[in-house]
Amino acid sequence: MAKDKSIFTCTECGGTSARWMGKCPSCNAWNTLIEGSTEPAAGKNRFGSVHASLAPTSEVLPLAQIEAADFERHPTGIDELDRVLGGGMVEGGVVLIGGDPGIGKSTLLLQAVDALQRSGMNTLYVTGEESGAQVAMRSRRLGLPDSQVPVLPEIQLEKILHTLQARQPGIAIIDSIQTVYSDQLTSAPGSVAQVRECAAHLTRTAKSTGTTIVLVGHVTKEGALAGPRVLEHMVDTVLYFEGDTHSNFRLIRAIKNRFGAVNEIGVFAMTEKGLKGVSNPSAIFLSQHAEPVPGSCVMVTLEGTRPLLVEIQALVDSGGPSPRRLSVGLDRDRLAMLLAVLHRHAGVACMDQDVFVNAVGGVRISEPAADLAVMLAITSSLRGKPLPKGFIAFGEVGLAGEVRPAPRGQDRLKEAAKLGYTLAVIPKANAPKTPIPGMRVHAVERIEEAMAVVRELS
Repeated sequence: MAKDKSIFTCTECGGTSARWMGKCPSCNAWNTLIEGSTEPAAGKNRFGSVHASLAPTSEVLPLAQIEAADFERHPTGIDELDRVLGGGMVEGGVVLIGGDPGIGKSTLLLQAVDALQRSGMNTLYVTGEESGAQVAMRSRRLGLPDSQVPVLPEIQLEKILHTLQARQPGIAIIDSIQTVYSDQLTSAPGSVAQVRECAAHLTRTAKSTGTTIVLVGHVTKEGALAGPRVLEHMVDTVLYFEGDTHSNFRLIRAIKNRFGAVNEIGVFAMTEKGLKGVSNPSAIFLSQHAEPVPGSCVMVTLEGTRPLLVEIQALVDSGGPSPRRLSVGLDRDRLAMLLAVLHRHAGVACMDQDVFVNAVGGVRISEPAADLAVMLAITSSLRGKPLPKGFIAFGEVGLAGEVRPAPRGQDRLKEAAKLGYTLAVIPKANAPKTPIPGMRVHAVERIEEAMAVVRELS
């Protein structure tokens, strides 16, 4: 059977060309031609004769008449991964997981697929970056010498699809999507056209057969998933691995999840036997000080549905004519704004000081509820006075100096009280209606009030 020829389409005007050129012959735009395949002969589906359609044609029904059945989930046996997925793998779901090289993507997936295989599910591990012997070595290193997970070292899409059709696994791991190529295209594996088309074929296979497919994706230097952005829109769930490869701790975050909550995180520790879930993740984000030290303030952040205690550290030092502003794990632009608010409304001047702010443990905090803790940590470091022992703070600070409420304030306070914290400065709108046992709560409306409370407590 003759394979389809390639055609190059302009992303600007939609014009086509039989061969690649640097400039589009229709609109004269540069570097806009992307390779694709021509439409096949009549009667043959573009995505191959095996996959005629996603599902049989259905009649049009109002939403009220459609049965809203819950998705059946298959727990992986790894609690932190199941939390991020929303309870487990979903039949026919497509999961994309990305992260820096060596951070633990293949390790975690091998552990998960082995647990599913032992539970009785038919599985398949497709490796395009390693040989079967290398995967077997990792399996033994993880303490899984008798693993029965079937391994297919293959990068040609057509052979992978044929194996999926023949074996009908409940879950298939594709490690990685950038190594897979289709004979229908002439471009190299990892190109935009190859990644897009291969992901489209695999997604259609998942939907038509009910196989859960997990795609491993490479990331760019900036940390974003490599390849076309359409890849993230095509799949059901997008997970990102975070953390320093020099640290033992890893975070896995859900950026998109059609079957669960987004922004959930799972916390893992890298051990000799692979990744192990951390039952009390707040402990890794808190430095252990025998006594309170200047420049340290603990806040309660919200990651998905999980409240986490994170220590914010600040160091203020004389900086000369060009002071530096550096933040790790926090928004740098927001730090500059908070310093301006601190000067204007609280009378704390740092214009001639270097200011360094760090979120302990490598966690990245994007919510504005960290504002109050950052400002208190900076003030503590500048004055050289530590905050009281057992002290926490959270709340968003506006440009007018007001302290705005944070979502789910009650859950944050309860989590802090559970870990032994006894003092809290929070927004007035988050003040608990009933007292929290063992905790004194100071509710404030403005940053000046928060500073006054801290001075009294210190």
